[in-house]
Amino acid sequence: MRRRVALVAAGALGLVALAIPARVPAQAPASSVAKAKGDGNQPLTVDADRMERLGKESLVIFTGNVVARQNNSVQYADRMEVYLAEKGDRVLRTVSTGGVRIITRDCRTATAVRAEYLDLEQRVVLIGNARVWQNDNVVSGDTITIELSEDRSVVQGGRQERVKAVFYPREEGKQNGQGRTPGESCNN
Repeated sequence: MRRRVALVAAGALGLVALAIPARVPAQAPASSVAKAKGDGNQPLTVDADRMERLGKESLVIFTGNVVARQNNSVQYADRMEVYLAEKGDRVLRTVSTGGVRIITRDCRTATAVRAEYLDLEQRVVLIGNARVWQNDNVVSGDTITIELSEDRSVVQGGRQERVKAVFYPREEGKQNGQGRTPGESCNN
């Protein structure tokens, strides 16, 4: 039986500024950062096979086919730990493990073994075989750290593999996923 829980969250899936720039060459548009800051008013809805709440720790653990949605972004994982503020009125941190896949509202996709979101720092850390792509553009490394409020990302290689990035020039007139309406899906 699947459980659905809605939590008021402060941008737990606000990954609109993932490591790949929205335009090549250059940087993500300034509106990406503004959108990320506004995501906190949207509810975080989590579906999973099982949910366990540990009140003293202000922790909610979701396991089994976890699907978390917020503001047209979705995250899939085997397990998600949601750390709440003491009053339970906002998400402070999430830790997702096992087959983590994130699809943002602007059609960027990220995969990793583990994903950590820290609300106060506005930071997302993708750990273990981390990869972010949009269309044919891709960035990969052992760890990808995304500073949402700064529109900045750092990709680190591991012992076995160096950082890799491939960027293709954007064709004139293509929106690269930016002009999508809420009902449209990404083609990746």
